[in-house]
Amino acid sequence: MNPITPEQAAFLLQYLLPLAKNEHRTTAAVIAAIPAANADYRPDPQSKTAAELAWHIAAAEHRFYSGIVSGAFDFNPIPRPEGGITPENVVKWYEASFAKNFESLTRLTGEQAAKILDFLGIFQLPAAAFVDVSLRHSTHHRGQLSAYLRAMGGKVPAIYGESYDSEQAKKAAQAS
Repeated sequence: MNPITPEQAAFLLQYLLPLAKNEHRTTAAVIAAIPAANADYRPDPQSKTAAELAWHIAAAEHRFYSGIVSGAFDFNPIPRPEGGITPENVVKWYEASFAKNFESLTRLTGEQAAKILDFLGIFQLPAAAFVDVSLRHSTHHRGQLSAYLRAMGGKVPAIYGESYDSEQAKKAAQAS
């Protein structure tokens, strides 16, 4: 990828950060919808459990955002939430991690956002472009996780518009 100017990188951040905030709310709702009693559900022996997939989403997003802020990616293991990988603990950790990282992302200069970062020798992109990479990664795995929910006895929250479950909850609330 060709380098971008600090002005272009700042614009890219201005565009992507509101998207990140909206996607975060949706992802947190999907993680929170995991029934705790069935958090070990997996559709196939090769698949991650719902709780493992939720942790993967939260931890990877933290890795991307903290790497963007620091100017280099750290691939050391991320300490798991206190109390283990449960839907409740992952959501709590995810909310705190996102709030801290988002605040730091909003303070990046154009120069910092334009800096080319290396991701495992696979991607060399301007720091701001990794916000988009993170969004795509989280959205992909959130889709996987949302497909687990009904099979594990959960309800699918609204993602991009109403889901059947969120529509039924709305109708029930209006009826009462």
